[in-house]
Amino acid sequence: MPAALLFIIFVIGLVIAIPVSITLGITAVLSSVFDPSFTVGAKYLIRAMFGGLDSFPLLAVPMFVLSGIIMAKGGISRKLFDVFAYFLGNLTAGMPCAVIVTCLFYGAISGSAPATVAAVGSMTIPVLTGLGYDLTFSTAIVAVAGGLGVIIPPSIPFIMYGMASGASVSDLFLAGIIPGLMIGGLLMFYAICYCRRRGEDKEKIHAEVKKLHDKGLLSVIKESFFAILSPVIILGCIYSGVASPTEAAVISVFYALIISLFVYKSIHVKDVWGILREAVKTYTPILFILAASVAFSRVLTLMQVPQTVSAFISSNFHSEVLILLVINVFLLIVGMVMDTTPAILILTPILLPIITELGMDPVQFGVIMVVNLAIGFVTPPIGVNLFVASSLTDVPVMKIAGKAAPMIACFLAALLLITFIKC
Repeated sequence: MPAALLFIIFVIGLVIAIPVSITLGITAVLSSVFDPSFTVGAKYLIRAMFGGLDSFPLLAVPMFVLSGIIMAKGGISRKLFDVFAYFLGNLTAGMPCAVIVTCLFYGAISGSAPATVAAVGSMTIPVLTGLGYDLTFSTAIVAVAGGLGVIIPPSIPFIMYGMASGASVSDLFLAGIIPGLMIGGLLMFYAICYCRRRGEDKEKIHAEVKKLHDKGLLSVIKESFFAILSPVIILGCIYSGVASPTEAAVISVFYALIISLFVYKSIHVKDVWGILREAVKTYTPILFILAASVAFSRVLTLMQVPQTVSAFISSNFHSEVLILLVINVFLLIVGMVMDTTPAILILTPILLPIITELGMDPVQFGVIMVVNLAIGFVTPPIGVNLFVASSLTDVPVMKIAGKAAPMIACFLAALLLITFIKC
């Protein structure tokens, strides 16, 4: 069965809204159904699915999902926002900038872009609109800044890429810090330009910040101390060698639970069962997509699709710059129509040989791939962050996307720097 036909069937499955995991599974099996001489049968694919899930690094994903949900229920995002608003609030665009920094820190806790948008947006959007900021702008800035949740470590897509490529997850986490901070800085620069041009209600803002200042710096820091300490503990455990990323994920769950139950007392023991159920509901679709993606990638490998794509690009594009631009455009398009997990698991085996042939470090390419797919979180038609943000405010998705366009340009500028500055 030709590989091109396989991809056409896959795309048709997505277009007619068949779930991604089922589409991947069906497409993987079709190669042996239509071609009995194909070396892989259904039994092999089922074994490949189970084998793909038998991975120690992969255990970090459900743990970070659970940790993020506990912190969201525990109101961690509010405590983070208060401390950043205390320092930034009276500056030009201080409150939007505080939202961006909160997304950076919350991303370092949850490792998930949609979780960051939901947790930070549900709390900060009402605050921004109450201070006179445009509702669509407030919603868009949370949706875009929430994309930093998959770039700032710990990052679930980095774990997936590490599994697909064999690259060190710890190295990927470390490599994501500077790009994440750079994109956050560019978003803050845009927010400042926007607020200078549109103006702000300084009287309302000063009154809101004064409430925090009246509490006193020590009181604000005391309330947010354990929230800020969370990413320090998680990343500190990894880079000090105390724990692997998977073990650090487990530590983050216990830390989040202890802080929320006994320090902030924002959740109760009776809430834990509901949190566990929500975590299972969140992770289970990822698990099915992962299993089906492993089988699909095995079929592509046996059909020599990576070698074919590599040969096509090498024969048609001879400039390294042009090849990297083509790959970036391709990833941007994929990010618009496909979820992050299957995109990484399917495309990494195809694109990685091309990248290594160019002499690029696989870790750098991992950052490029995740940044590309993070842009997909805020671009229609899939744009998960757009839908999450829209559900919080009832602002139409396309209206949010239009307001987010200049911020997406900041992401693209950072992407070019990340691509062409060799690490």
